Amino acid sequence: MAEQSSDAFIFFGATGDLAFKQIFPALRGLIRDEKFDVPIIGVAKAGWHLEQFRARARDSLDHHGGADPDTLRKLLDLLRYVDGDYADPATFSRLRQELGAAQRPLHYLAIPPTLFATVVEGLAASGCATNGRVVVEKPFGHDFASAVELNGILHRCFPEEAIFRIDHYLGKEPVQNILYTRFSNPIFEPIWNRTYVRRIQITMAERIGVQDRGQFYDATGAVRDVVQNHLLQVLAILTMDPPTGEQSEAVRDEKVRLLKAVRPIAIGDVVRGQYTGYRSVPGVSPDSTTETFVAVQLHIDTWRWADVPIYLRAGKKMPVTATEVWVEFGRPPRETFAEHVSPVSSHMRMRISPDIDIGLGLRVKQPGERMVGKDVELILTRGGAANLPPYQRLLGDALHGIGQLFAREDFVEAQWRVVEPILGDVAPLYSYEVDTWGPQQAARLLGPEGIWLNPAPPALAQAQDTANVQ
Repeated sequence: MAEQSSDAFIFFGATGDLAFKQIFPALRGLIRDEKFDVPIIGVAKAGWHLEQFRARARDSLDHHGGADPDTLRKLLDLLRYVDGDYADPATFSRLRQELGAAQRPLHYLAIPPTLFATVVEGLAASGCATNGRVVVEKPFGHDFASAVELNGILHRCFPEEAIFRIDHYLGKEPVQNILYTRFSNPIFEPIWNRTYVRRIQITMAERIGVQDRGQFYDATGAVRDVVQNHLLQVLAILTMDPPTGEQSEAVRDEKVRLLKAVRPIAIGDVVRGQYTGYRSVPGVSPDSTTETFVAVQLHIDTWRWADVPIYLRAGKKMPVTATEVWVEFGRPPRETFAEHVSPVSSHMRMRISPDIDIGLGLRVKQPGERMVGKDVELILTRGGAANLPPYQRLLGDALHGIGQLFAREDFVEAQWRVVEPILGDVAPLYSYEVDTWGPQQAARLLGPEGIWLNPAPPALAQAQDTANVQ
């Protein structure tokens, strides 16, 4: 089955926000770029008919870049619609009829996890799950136990190789570029270890607050929302060993091995924060203790990374929106020219969003007779306009049975094991002001010699003292 492409695409929750913002635009791209040509069946309980569903698709594309006439016509021709309650077997009987001769359907569950069991059982009972695949959205559970339970529900009807747990972050071109840059350039491998790396920082900052997601976010928090998934994914790609062999599972095997070596985060190694004004957001409890900021220190117990401190930080209502990785290299045991040099003088910086660049920190001599230097960054900058949208990439891979960019069962459970000790209200919650870098208490994690390396706004990044590589 893994070598055959799916011959139908079904998405549950077809009238919801995710379909409107991501799935319809992704399908447009697949039709335009990959000649996607299989039935597209939306399933929802909205009291709609097919023409209303087609109108929703048109509206979605109007809001997300439009479509050329041929692509739009093809998309509308491929659309089918089944309206009904997920708990009603008749809904799945109608779905089976709409599938017609299709024998290898891909089911996308754009629905709350509480409905997964109902839908999966309905698919199995109607024969729609036979030879099929299923795509599920994060969150993959709420903690370790619920993740195990969720995996059990999916495995009732689908083997692991047919389950595609989608984390759109893995579909981002800059995230994939970390993997490629590491293993295609032999200059990095000899120094990518505890001997030369002093510490690692990964920051995911957002200027926005929780907006209209108050009720969801208040039950989730920063650890569950981005640390357990996005940031641990980036960490695994950044620190994993080279994949061995050419099997499609090689990369995922190494990521799992790495994450299983990450020590569960101790309560003393986390600082939680909440921005002022959060509790007045609609849907948020007036006495909420949910974190909108979190900083953690963690360790990887392998020969490559033993004793290298790693810091992850994520927060809302911060000065900029940016995700950035800093790998700080150690200074020589003796400064040859007797200078006072910043410990972050030698570094590799990888900007993932919103702009994309890779910076290599060096010291160069200043003009003149004295042997005095200054810090510069060699920067490779690339715009993101030409990047394949994450959902288009991921849906295309799922349709072809390519699982490398999706989270495997053992990886998800390893992620939850790392953050399990710090879930919930287990550590003090500090308040921080909007447009700041979180509570000052986060500085204690880095010790007296460390500082948080804050991402610069995109406009200011160009004003840095850099040598640009074209």
